[in-house]
Amino acid sequence: MSTNPQLSFESRADWLAAYLRADQIRTDTLVQLVAGWADPDTRDEVLDALDALAAVVQGTAREGELDAAVEAVEDVASMDTARLELDAFTVRRLASELSGVQEKVCRFNPQAKVPAPREGRWTA
Repeated sequence: MSTNPQLSFESRADWLAAYLRADQIRTDTLVQLVAGWADPDTRDEVLDALDALAAVVQGTAREGELDAAVEAVEDVASMDTARLELDAFTVRRLASELSGVQEKVCRFNPQAKVPAPREGRWTA
């Protein structure tokens, strides 16, 4: 079990896949969206973009349509890239959690790719 479940890796119950949990990205995304929505100069544009996204989600999206609708919301609401800055302690903790998950998930798939020693690149 993670010491910080809001930013963690865990195995799925059947050990065939894993979950990455990154709650801060969701929080930052919502805060940025609401900040754009709260600005009277952009409120209508944000609402229009959200309505367009809702229409795509509720219908049958053509290829690329969902991505374009999401990007339109991000653009009009001035939303930043979804990324987290991690300190050395957090990087080590996540690496340890991911290593445990990797052992479980990959043991059922001997063809799974593993990082090459020292290079950090993926090999077969």
